[in-house]
Amino acid sequence: MNGADAVNTRYEQDGYLIDLAERLRARGLPADRIEATVEELAAHLEESGADPLEEFGPADEFAGQLVPATGERAPTTPAAHGETWRWTADTYVDEELLNRFGDEGWEVERVDALGRFVCRRDAERPQRWEYRRELVPRGREGLDGRLAPDGWEACGTWLVHAWFKRPKAASLGPGAEIASPPPVPERSNFLSRKFYALVAVVIAAVAVSGVSTALDDGASTGLGYATGLLAGACAPFLLIVLGRTWREGRERKRARGRE
Repeated sequence: MNGADAVNTRYEQDGYLIDLAERLRARGLPADRIEATVEELAAHLEESGADPLEEFGPADEFAGQLVPATGERAPTTPAAHGETWRWTADTYVDEELLNRFGDEGWEVERVDALGRFVCRRDAERPQRWEYRRELVPRGREGLDGRLAPDGWEACGTWLVHAWFKRPKAASLGPGAEIASPPPVPERSNFLSRKFYALVAVVIAAVAVSGVSTALDDGASTGLGYATGLLAGACAPFLLIVLGRTWREGRERKRARGRE
């Protein structure tokens, strides 16, 4: 494929996916599900080099397959015959939740740049999965090889943590298959009370430090010092919390509006 063909193919893909996103939005699919669906489809097209129209058919018909008129959500990745779901949690509860959702058939494929677990569940024969988390401040350094004999496979890394998965079929046999999996969870944010308490402690510590500095060096200096510390320490956490809370609030309002 020459350069002109590559540009034309990319334009066709982007145009098709934009059109598909609009049609999914018109059918009432939540914004976060539209984003996840389009990203998965874009990755599939990028990897396969397929023409989107040939691969999925007309955008309107494909949107109808993904979101039937009944309002039930069809699998979001038809090429893989499965559902996809992205969610996030803090380290106080992530391992527990991973195993809970693993028992519902959710397999973590990767951890994205925002620290969200990108999960997939087979639509025809969902299987149970189990997970473990490891601390890897200097990289995995052979950890994969040490865990592989027990069936563990790396499924994502973020900051100083790595997550591993393995199917329960090895220990449960046929019992690992799920006959009637529960629906896709409506939530995507599972930050714990301990996480919020930690944020509160950090804010309190910064406030105390700012007051102390203000008394020693003047109010303006102390205020600037406290503001800088607070922004540096809490901004990443607060952005995640506020962003997800805002999106979930919008989706709840939309859902109430459709009722």
